[in-house]
Amino acid sequence: MELSWLSWLYEAVAHVIIWIHTGYSTFLNPDSGLTWALTIITLTVIMRILIFPLFLKQMRSSRKMQELAPKVAELRKRYKNDKQRMNQEVMALYQGAGANPLGGCLPILAQFPIFISMFTVLQAMANGRAVYGMSQELVDSARSAHIFGAPLPANFFMSASEIEGFDATVVQTKIVLAIFVAISSLTTFLTVRQSVTRSMAQMPDNPMAQQQKILMYISPLFAFFSLNFPLGLILYWVTTNVWTLAQQHWFYTRNPMPEFDAKGNVIPVQPKQSMLAKLRKTPPEEAAPPAPPEPKIIRQQPSRQSRSKRTGSKKS
Repeated sequence: MELSWLSWLYEAVAHVIIWIHTGYSTFLNPDSGLTWALTIITLTVIMRILIFPLFLKQMRSSRKMQELAPKVAELRKRYKNDKQRMNQEVMALYQGAGANPLGGCLPILAQFPIFISMFTVLQAMANGRAVYGMSQELVDSARSAHIFGAPLPANFFMSASEIEGFDATVVQTKIVLAIFVAISSLTTFLTVRQSVTRSMAQMPDNPMAQQQKILMYISPLFAFFSLNFPLGLILYWVTTNVWTLAQQHWFYTRNPMPEFDAKGNVIPVQPKQSMLAKLRKTPPEEAAPPAPPEPKIIRQQPSRQSRSKRTGSKKS
């Protein structure tokens, strides 16, 4: 899957792998599976941090679309017999509010070249090719690494002789790869389910709801295509799924779905508190120190004078 116009990205990914692996090798065995697993996980996290602004843009656009949902439903009802006019009005409404229905595709489009680059670089390492600036020593180190007894460059459909050539047992390698693919399938399902559930809750009358449900149950099946991927690439995919799942949960918790009044206006909703914030919250009696007692006001009364002093007469 090598694309010449992405060669610069292949080299960039390879150099990042070299830097991360060199860093971990200062205190870990450079040929160990732990070192290479941490290298791939760290590389995945760095890539996801780089596209995090696109995720925020996607989520903000999605929230604007949620707020416009009642108005969109009204337009669909008004122009239900004129699909073209309905689509024009809906798009005009989105553009006026600064919402982009295609904003959800941005992280996917940004991640696709990265995935191709990861696949190409790791596949080259699995095949023993020292390309994109990688040394033969580094490639040999990756090929000798094992994660839970399975070689890093192995895939599920490798022959027994190829697996044994990596100094590993066939059964253990197949089991480890099957477990990783199952985890990949599960995390894919949970990620899509989280997104689809939110989408269906915000737009119950969405005409694409049925297709989204079908996608939710079909998406885990695509993970089984990774049976033909090297273990290192499957580890990358599992890591990015876990990251996406946690990232979406973080955003949804702090940005609950908007509520609307009878006129379709948005009612401000307070974001839900995280568990950590709830634990940090002090008890009511300790929330504020007791107020100091009010100072006692002492009024200065004039001293009582004798009658002679008050009238100014002298005492006889």
